[in-house]
Amino acid sequence: MTSSENSCSVCGEVLAPDTEAVCMECGRPYHLNQRSDRPGRDCGEVWIDENHLALQFACNSCLHPEPTALLDDVLDAAEAALVVGLTEAALVAAAESGDVRHRRTGSGVYLFVRADLSTLQRGQ
Repeated sequence: MTSSENSCSVCGEVLAPDTEAVCMECGRPYHLNQRSDRPGRDCGEVWIDENHLALQFACNSCLHPEPTALLDDVLDAAEAALVVGLTEAALVAAAESGDVRHRRTGSGVYLFVRADLSTLQRGQ
């Protein structure tokens, strides 16, 4: 893929034909400066695979994935209220006012990621 209309899957900026590489993990394009005599952005890496004697390409999204919440870190409103020392009603009110990130299921259950609860002070 060498179209300048493509955008980088890591940073979202437009790719030029001489700065584009394709990740062998996810198949998406990313910035890779292919010239050492010109400045350029690198949104991934390329290296020689010693076992296959071939170049390997990977974007930063695949090389350094963002950690995702573990299932144990997802709490419903009752559990989250105990963690922060609020009543369940106060926590739901804080969620609805935008004071804490949350998701609401189709059946109306409020879900929170434990790390997001640190924005609320204990016993507020």
